[in-house]
Amino acid sequence: MFKKPIKNKYLNNAAVAMLVAGTVIVSPSAAQAQDAASNYPSRSIRYIVGYTPGGTSDMLARAVGQKLAAAWGQQVIVDNRPGAGTNIGTELGAKAPADGYTLFMPTVANAINPTLYPKLGYDMLKDFAYITNFARVPGIVVVHPSLPVKNAKELIAIAKANPNSLRHGSTGIGSPHHLAGEIFKTMAGVKMVHVPYKGATPAISDIIAGHIEVYFGAMVSTLPHARSNRLRALGVTSLKRVDAAKDIPTLDEQGLKGYETGSWFGMAVPTGTPQAIITKLHAESTKALQAPDLRDRMIAEGAEFVGDTPAQFTAYIRSELDKWGKAVKASGAKVD
Repeated sequence: MFKKPIKNKYLNNAAVAMLVAGTVIVSPSAAQAQDAASNYPSRSIRYIVGYTPGGTSDMLARAVGQKLAAAWGQQVIVDNRPGAGTNIGTELGAKAPADGYTLFMPTVANAINPTLYPKLGYDMLKDFAYITNFARVPGIVVVHPSLPVKNAKELIAIAKANPNSLRHGSTGIGSPHHLAGEIFKTMAGVKMVHVPYKGATPAISDIIAGHIEVYFGAMVSTLPHARSNRLRALGVTSLKRVDAAKDIPTLDEQGLKGYETGSWFGMAVPTGTPQAIITKLHAESTKALQAPDLRDRMIAEGAEFVGDTPAQFTAYIRSELDKWGKAVKASGAKVD
């Protein structure tokens, strides 16, 4: 015979009955979160990209977004928010509701900015939960054909023999290409003069014209000029050769052991997003990376697909923050 239920002024009759029957009571907020995750997504999703339309980050966000939309029957709308070295879009993503309906694309700029800028309105480790790293795209080192060097070793030799006589261009102070040059100079023990430009187009135009001798640039915008012999490619900045340029050796294999720089592009959500939603986003976005149309386009740009786990991507972010932070400090670059 069961004992009479104990009366408690904090429990109503229905709750007492549930306890006697062995039923677990779920708080309304937890129940709502579980329901939201099981029905996710039930409306359109915004994907914030801190760059203007047309670049690699924008293309990847749209391509993956289209695959997610096709799988889930909900729109994924890319929201381009350029400015302040991607800080405008990053802060917007960090402060968005943690409900899975705002995605953010972290890039290499987010590993550079915490050291480059004296004050930011977000924290890359505290404010984001990471889904996956889509792809890494290495850079390339080119020289004007008038410079009598055919590889990185010869470039280092001429730079050592003539300190600060060579000028290396980049897409701007604190850009990945600027810092790739700084890492190169540190590892090679050479001195060259940095010449910043406002983007790739003017930088490439100036090196083709012979106004600068060396350029650390992106594969997609620079390689065609090397193929047309207007520039000479010396090396790629990945640890292994890329499919789009197998004939170009890495800087690592030319003596700069461990040299690796380049861009990367992924997916993150605000911290606090339910784990069930993170799991869904990871599964479907990594599946999207297997699409032949997406892979063919990105491989042509020198991309290496990743599709890692949230834990692996988080660890990678930590390592990138450390690596680029040291490069920024070594360069002395500052942005007010």
